[in-house]
Amino acid sequence: MTDPGEVDPDRLIRAAGDCALLITPSRHDDVVKLAAALRARPLDGVCDILPAAETVLVTLLSPEHADSVRQRLAASLRALRQPAAEQDSDIVSRGTLSDNDSPDDPLVIPVHYDGADLAEVARLLGISEAEVVAAHTGTVWQCAFVGFAPGFGYLESPDGRLTVPRRPQARTTIPAGAVALAGGYTAVYPRSTPGGWHLIGTTDLRMWDVDRDPPSLTRAGGFVRFVEQ
Repeated sequence: MTDPGEVDPDRLIRAAGDCALLITPSRHDDVVKLAAALRARPLDGVCDILPAAETVLVTLLSPEHADSVRQRLAASLRALRQPAAEQDSDIVSRGTLSDNDSPDDPLVIPVHYDGADLAEVARLLGISEAEVVAAHTGTVWQCAFVGFAPGFGYLESPDGRLTVPRRPQARTTIPAGAVALAGGYTAVYPRSTPGGWHLIGTTDLRMWDVDRDPPSLTRAGGFVRFVEQ
């Protein structure tokens, strides 16, 4: 029987060109955990960490760092598979937390729950509109990754209770600040763009601003809480 903590680097860690490694953790939760750990304790030879839905892309300073970084990544993956009490804190510790990296200190986003699809979301879930709002505001969401558009954070909940499919037909234009649900995620559209998610509300916060440092209010691994206005 295979040891549950055993990691096959050839299967989970692959070269992505000469200066990058693509990691595909065997568990979804490990994507966020691994990215957070690598950011908290940067590895020598690594210049960027980019998490996605099921992978983490690690960009290297040069091809010469590939072997040493691969070995360290394999050790990190093994550590993540161990019970929390047995994990090597030097490998998986998140170190000093940045803003919104703790569920106790999330980014707070005020929302007007006036979305065009709020009633449809309630119907799909078999609950009332008020219960949709209560569930959305009662959850501390975590940003799994940022994609689709600059500042578009894919936020997921620990219980997935607001999981609804995408709309059968996408809209050609969704305004900036629209708060939406689809596929187990919630997100805030950072700018006007087409989209197929269910709209449940709006916020006045600017999720992406090139004149701000950092430009995006959400970052992979960060936590978010919505409050009703």
